Amino acid sequence: MRKTRIAIFASGSGSNAQKIMEHFKDHEAAEVSLVLSNNPQAYVLQRAENFEIPSHIVDRFEFTRTGNVVSLLKKMEIDLIVLAGFLWLVPQNLLDAFPNKIINIHPALLPRYGGKGMYGNYVHEAVYANKEKESGITIHFVNERFDEGEIIHQARFKIEDGDDVEMIRFKGQQLEHHHYPKVIEALVKKMKSL
Repeated sequence: MRKTRIAIFASGSGSNAQKIMEHFKDHEAAEVSLVLSNNPQAYVLQRAENFEIPSHIVDRFEFTRTGNVVSLLKKMEIDLIVLAGFLWLVPQNLLDAFPNKIINIHPALLPRYGGKGMYGNYVHEAVYANKEKESGITIHFVNERFDEGEIIHQARFKIEDGDDVEMIRFKGQQLEHHHYPKVIEALVKKMKSL
């Protein structure tokens, strides 16, 4: 049976991408087939190379104004797109080509602390500034608005007295690395059973 082919979109270091690549390295049902980035300096490209996974770099014009990315993904027979720290809004032509097949991870409990500009440390700083007692992660389907797609999975952690922004980020990242590959795997199973 053909493996489900996953494309990871990432803009930065790619620690989540790393965990996903590790998880699916010798997986019987799925594989990471492509890493796409909008940042030619992103460390995620080196991570892809380490796993011998092809990568592709896009600029904003190509990503938003042409059909090139959809063509590339179709040519590579990609089944599922996983955003792992990818900072651009996904254009409509991609959403149309991959309905309910694009997922994202957000470093907070949506719908709180989501939306344009709310990513990475900006999220953790806002959570800290508001003296929240807990935070967490949200894995969700992607739609035409930032962080508003249907929620697939959430996980929480407690914020202790004395936790600073770095500790909140660390706790969140631990949850991301633990849950994201498993949620992707569950989705792959679901897609295969349809």
